[in-house]
Amino acid sequence: MTTISEIAPDLYRISIYVPQLNLQFNQFLIKDTEPLLFHTGLKAMFPLVRDAIATLIDPSTLRWIGFSHFEADECGSLNEWLEVAPLAQPVCSLVGAMVSVNDFAIRPARAMQHNDILNTGKYCFQFQQTPHVPHCWEAGLLFETTHKTLLSSDLFTHSGNVEALIDSDITGRARQSLIEFEASPLANYMPYTQYTERILQQLAALKPQTLAIMHGSSFVGNGEQALQALAIQMREILSQA
Repeated sequence: MTTISEIAPDLYRISIYVPQLNLQFNQFLIKDTEPLLFHTGLKAMFPLVRDAIATLIDPSTLRWIGFSHFEADECGSLNEWLEVAPLAQPVCSLVGAMVSVNDFAIRPARAMQHNDILNTGKYCFQFQQTPHVPHCWEAGLLFETTHKTLLSSDLFTHSGNVEALIDSDITGRARQSLIEFEASPLANYMPYTQYTERILQQLAALKPQTLAIMHGSSFVGNGEQALQALAIQMREILSQA
């Protein structure tokens, strides 16, 4: 089942719930002069995501395809999108472009360095370099500077076919999932390094007002406080593991 929700002005959450995993896979479309899709979803999900986006824009007009890191749910259908949208270009970190994306993709990526700006028309997205947060060497996130939305990737992951947007309890849900994952075959899916705390505090300092979360409900409210709480949770749960 695919659901579409506008969680911030011109920002649409396209959610596909997979009952076998009890997990939502969320893609985010920014409607602008140069439309941006953040997360492509798995390759098998491409028809569902494409059809959902077709209710919002002409898919062939997509200009930018962003993602945090090189992983199937982040960019598995990247090439399918590049074929549908002839002007589209991947957006990722410089490391991601060098080590994976420019070999995998049918068109080269726009390689971003820390604090670089991607302009889509009305909106500007600041690139945040976040190695190993949530995971992978090349990880990075995009921060929309007008409405202060952080495209958060796997941070705050939580299970269930949950609401599109909540204004409370996001850290409680994230904590429960961290504990459950560490006690399952998914243990160590999110590393804890000497840089994790600094990176999460760096993201908190942006003072996001919306967190666009890849797996689970997105959050509107005090994103700075939520990220600071997540930093404490990850230190308590993951550093011990």
